Amino acid sequence: MIAIIDYGVGNLFSLKSSLKAIGEDAVVTRDESVLDRAGHIILPGVGAFGDAVEKLRGTGMFQVVLSQAAKGTPILGICLGMQLLFDRSFEYGEHNGLALVQGEVRDIRTVIPKELAVPHMGWNGLHFPAGKPRSPIFADLEEGEHVYFVHSFAGFDCNEHCTATTEYGAELTAAVQNGNVYGTQFHPEKSGETGLKILKAFCRLEGNT
Repeated sequence: MIAIIDYGVGNLFSLKSSLKAIGEDAVVTRDESVLDRAGHIILPGVGAFGDAVEKLRGTGMFQVVLSQAAKGTPILGICLGMQLLFDRSFEYGEHNGLALVQGEVRDIRTVIPKELAVPHMGWNGLHFPAGKPRSPIFADLEEGEHVYFVHSFAGFDCNEHCTATTEYGAELTAAVQNGNVYGTQFHPEKSGETGLKILKAFCRLEGNT
């Protein structure tokens, strides 16, 4: 069973629909006992970091994510859900995250050319770092396959955990991994066949549950 964490932030319908399209049984929940039985957990998110982390704490899901990560359950953070995995964010102030991925979340306008639109919205290619093993969620992808982004902030100082980048006037973090914890800045559920391949690969991962 795939559990999608419902903490009041995120478009859960399209994600659940994408999982159904690949034949996966998914449940949207904030029930700790259900999450404890799940083989895989997805942390979605849209909006601002500070508001999201407050809701994550308010629903009790902050500690649940940490507990499941320590347990070895494969976890996938998507978009803002990926950013929440980081140590901290500087979106409208400074906010502490889950600290499951080393690094910070900062405004992409600090690195991209001024003439480029923010948010970065649309289809961009994925590039996999040379000399590093390919993350298992990208096992079925070719270099340069396109996925769909919508974001104004991104992960920085996370080279150790960066598993894919994308080019938008500068090299931006597109995905991260720390053991059984994965994150994608882009939306697999909005990325057509490429996104479905990523979700399939995530659902194939074996955890310690």
